Amino acid sequence: MPDGKTSDALLVFTPSGRRGRFPVGTPILTAARSLGVDIDSVCGGRGICGRCQVVLSEGEFAKHGLTSRAGHLSPWSAVEERYRSKRGMKAGRRLSCTATLQGDAVIDVPADSQVHKQVVRKRAEVRAIEMNPATRLHYLEVEEPDMHKPQGDLERVQAALAAQWGIEGAAADLDVIRVLQAALRKGGFRITVAVHEDRAGPRIVAVWPDFRDRIYGLAIDVGSTTIAAHLCDLASGEVVASAGVMNPQIRFGEDLMSRVSYVLMNPGGDREMTAAVREAISDLAAEVAAEAGIAPGDILEAVFVGNPIMHHLLLGIDPSELGGAPFALAAGTAQSLRASELDLKLHPGARVYVLPCIAGHVGADTAAVALSETPYLSDEIALIVDVGTNAEILLGNRHRLLAASSPTGPAFEGAQISCGQRAAPGAIERVRIDRETLEPRFKVIGCDLWSNEPGFAQAVAGIGVTGICGSGIIEALAEMYLSGLIRADGIVDGTKGARTHRIAGEGRTFSYLLHDGDPAVRITQGDVRAIQLAKGALYAGARLLMDHLGIDRVERVTLAGAFGSHIDPVYAMVLGLIPDCDPAKVGSAGNAAGTGARIALLNTAARAEIEDVVRRIEKIETAVEPKFQEHFVGAMAIPHATAPYTELAKAVDLPPREVTAAAEAGEGGRSRRRRRGTPAA
Repeated sequence: MPDGKTSDALLVFTPSGRRGRFPVGTPILTAARSLGVDIDSVCGGRGICGRCQVVLSEGEFAKHGLTSRAGHLSPWSAVEERYRSKRGMKAGRRLSCTATLQGDAVIDVPADSQVHKQVVRKRAEVRAIEMNPATRLHYLEVEEPDMHKPQGDLERVQAALAAQWGIEGAAADLDVIRVLQAALRKGGFRITVAVHEDRAGPRIVAVWPDFRDRIYGLAIDVGSTTIAAHLCDLASGEVVASAGVMNPQIRFGEDLMSRVSYVLMNPGGDREMTAAVREAISDLAAEVAAEAGIAPGDILEAVFVGNPIMHHLLLGIDPSELGGAPFALAAGTAQSLRASELDLKLHPGARVYVLPCIAGHVGADTAAVALSETPYLSDEIALIVDVGTNAEILLGNRHRLLAASSPTGPAFEGAQISCGQRAAPGAIERVRIDRETLEPRFKVIGCDLWSNEPGFAQAVAGIGVTGICGSGIIEALAEMYLSGLIRADGIVDGTKGARTHRIAGEGRTFSYLLHDGDPAVRITQGDVRAIQLAKGALYAGARLLMDHLGIDRVERVTLAGAFGSHIDPVYAMVLGLIPDCDPAKVGSAGNAAGTGARIALLNTAARAEIEDVVRRIEKIETAVEPKFQEHFVGAMAIPHATAPYTELAKAVDLPPREVTAAAEAGEGGRSRRRRRGTPAA
């Protein structure tokens, strides 16, 4: 067939990563259901409900080995036109029940078309933060115009600011000047102004008639997988609303290098991704504003953190140079600009601050983690790992601080796993395996019961058991290792089939049946290998920093990020994700990048502080370090070949009864450190 069409075609769904070949003419919804892709539909595929909407991603996708074009779906149909005319549809969307496959295609399933909505686990951590925001409100009583004092309204406002608040020489945005006279007269020459202060000096960015006492700011963590936003009261520091969304750039590539590859192979691809992320951020701003009962125009400030590629795409900078050595940043310093320059739908005068990047693959999100956890103020040598599709690692103390990144890939988030999925209701997130019977029990997101407890089947009837997410796969593999189902080299032990029916042969390898249902959830040899590669890269990066610091042990380990916050630290050590450490000193920091963004939003002194710290951090480039490969090979073993696991073996009872009990009580053996201030009540 022309244009690359054959009798069958390759179809890849994002964000799930599920893929398969199907005959040309197959409805997209039919293909999705055969692959277990989560697409909503209640009308039986008649084009009535409109819940099965999808988006075709166009371009060359080197990672998937295909080119996806508009002509690779059937033409717009009468059924779709009827639905659009009656109910409306966003531009670019298709009804998957009607659109059929005509050639290789990448299909994105938007969040509102999924039955099981993504759980974005980047919540706002409780933290007391010293308040010193860049934007403040000031109530003014302004002298009325006088024929004998030929002074403009702005000049009299500036004089009032100086006399009543001690703010000298405040400039004003043109948008403010345009509405100033009307605001003054409506308020009887009593107004409230918002003044933003930075290195350029004070500037009036907004004005309202009469008295006003509330303005808001956004702290936003732009991750490669998820975007999390926290709306804060700039007077009190209170987090009044939080929300998260899948990063829409996933449809261009699951990992960072896939997105850079998309830009290189598709001219204008960077502009597509920039527009997508900015639209998602504006939608998030509207969502949190609605939750708080305010308008997006009440948001006067925003602080952004993200890895270097997310940083560049947000700012509208082509990230191609970050795709290969020497991984040059267009600009690594902190950026201060207007929200309108990023096409964000906030107040017209809203200001944006973007934290500095550390190096080509260690970004503003890592700087935010450093600001949150403050290793640069401690005598204790700490290892801080922000676990995601690309792991960022900090090691050191107040005397010396090193940073590196390690390409872990998306396996920790459920991608590249046979039954893997991102965190959503129905995903297995906790696993225990009986040492004698080798029978499993598990918990799923959205249900508080273990699978062996009475009432579990009824409790999950509405959501089902749909797959396994990142924290679940880590615990499953650790429990399989502790039960002898996986050897130290990562091989699933087929001889255990004599003890349990759950071990099954799959060609020359074996798998373990975790859940016997529809769908069945199996842990395959391929799944083990995917996690070994990811954890090997993570451990090797940490070990490389230890070499540069000249140490054999770390005194404390902190796991940050959404994934890091939901894995049990002991299981992380069982698998060898992290170097050996006293388990009592291995803990979780939650969404440390988001916390760092909030600190920078609410305290301008923290901005200068982290800019100074970033200048002093030593960046180690793993890609050019010969010992990285050596450590990586050793780290493929479980837990890892470079350490005998003695610290953990001495400290716990494989697994520790107290940690298991804590996990089942919902605590997961986690601890959180508070270094900046004290926890808020």
